[in-house]
Amino acid sequence: MADEKQEPKEQQVKPAEKPRPAPKQEARPEQKLEQKPEQNPEQRPEQRPDYRSDRPRFERRQIRWGLCHIFSSFNNTIIHITDITGTESIARTSGGQVVKSDRMESSPTAAMMAAKRAAEIAIERGITGIHVNIRAPGGHSGPSSPGPGAQAAVRALSRMGLKIGIIQDVTPVPHDGCRKKGGRRGRRV
Repeated sequence: MADEKQEPKEQQVKPAEKPRPAPKQEARPEQKLEQKPEQNPEQRPEQRPDYRSDRPRFERRQIRWGLCHIFSSFNNTIIHITDITGTESIARTSGGQVVKSDRMESSPTAAMMAAKRAAEIAIERGITGIHVNIRAPGGHSGPSSPGPGAQAAVRALSRMGLKIGIIQDVTPVPHDGCRKKGGRRGRRV
């Protein structure tokens, strides 16, 4: 009986003492093919030619950013291009400079011609990309939606080759300031 009691003690082995054998993993056929060239470097098969080397490589040109402020009301469209800080003015045109009649100043046609003129000056000065700030009259009495020339001006700038970055609406919004005109009962038509 003493022998039987000692047998279980001999069979018990601490986990730290017994090293575990590494599990054997057979390599898949794809892995075996990849391992063969590494074993025999002299017998490597010829590498495939790199077809991408035939393509012309285009160097990424550095974009010089500017800011384009478009003020678009129902009477006129003013386009003002500045440097990225907004301090130095590069080009400034309006719909009134490119058309003769007063009623055409706010039209999309006038805005396109004004934007084209401003873009030419900006490209001449080295601007290659612009962020656009669109502004309507806004405030407590003006309309908060831009006039008809805003969208046409952005399209014209893009067609001239300027890269368009961020387009944002910077129309001033009143936060309960002045009292609107029209009196207590409003404007009666």
